[in-house]
Amino acid sequence: MTTDTVLYLNRRDVEQVDLGMPAIIDALEAMFLEKGQGRVEMPPKPGIHTSPDAFIHAMPAWIPSLEAAGVKWISGYPGNQARGLPYINGLLILNDPQTGIPTAIMDATWITAQRTGAATAVAARHLARPESESVGIIACGVQGRSNLEALSCLFDLKTVRAFDLHREVADRFAAAMSEKLGLDVEVVGEPRQAVTGADLVVTSGPIREEPEPVIEAGWLAPGAFASPVDFDAYWTGDAFAEADKLATDDLGQFDYYRRQGYFRDTPEPQADLGQIVAGLKPGREREDERTIAINLGIALEDMATAILVWRRAVEMGIGTPLPL
Repeated sequence: MTTDTVLYLNRRDVEQVDLGMPAIIDALEAMFLEKGQGRVEMPPKPGIHTSPDAFIHAMPAWIPSLEAAGVKWISGYPGNQARGLPYINGLLILNDPQTGIPTAIMDATWITAQRTGAATAVAARHLARPESESVGIIACGVQGRSNLEALSCLFDLKTVRAFDLHREVADRFAAAMSEKLGLDVEVVGEPRQAVTGADLVVTSGPIREEPEPVIEAGWLAPGAFASPVDFDAYWTGDAFAEADKLATDDLGQFDYYRRQGYFRDTPEPQADLGQIVAGLKPGREREDERTIAINLGIALEDMATAILVWRRAVEMGIGTPLPL
């Protein structure tokens, strides 16, 4: 290993590595097993907030089994859409775990999108009914796309109902995902139409400290699984309370966010996804259980994905060495 250069991977480089969604799902499954067995290190992410509902977070993590150590510096700015800019932007740094020397700096936008969808798929593998075939997507941006793609890797999907506050965004989503995944994607005019009767539900709007949720108790069908990757932006406390199992990807981080003012009306999660994957807490136990996994997005997911991107980039000769 060279110690005088660091490999820089821009977004095009990261995408050119072509790390498929199934590989990311498998990597996150293995990571959550390690997490459940207490063999990882990850503090709750600290952040700064330069405007309402915007964040810039530092996300460090260490996965010994993957020799993956590093930090992601990631921002989310809801107002960026009006500026023609992406909501999520960031960089990720990997360090050599033996020396601490940086080995790679890479764009984190694609990684964030893909690992978020993959984490939903891991949760669904343990908490959804295996025969699930219908999906409701609320908010049809980058996360809506990656979550649908990830779920399609594990389930024999037949129908998708999609809602977005901007109809043209939902129309573009329907056209793109129908072509990419070969699915029947129907655009609906109200959030309830996307949720009611669906086996799997994903909400992926901007995260809000003062949300105005619309999903009520009774919308999520018995036996359905939901993944609110936008915290409690769309879900009322009563809707969360109706879940027979409420899980999250990290209990400590959930408590951290609650102290920051989020999840004021949300019941305490009963399990950490790592505990479920490791068999320490049960996943789905009955056909009629309503299950919800509030995945907050954790640095372990980023490191489990980034280390694969870096190793494949090195093998393929992708990226630009920069002097340290």
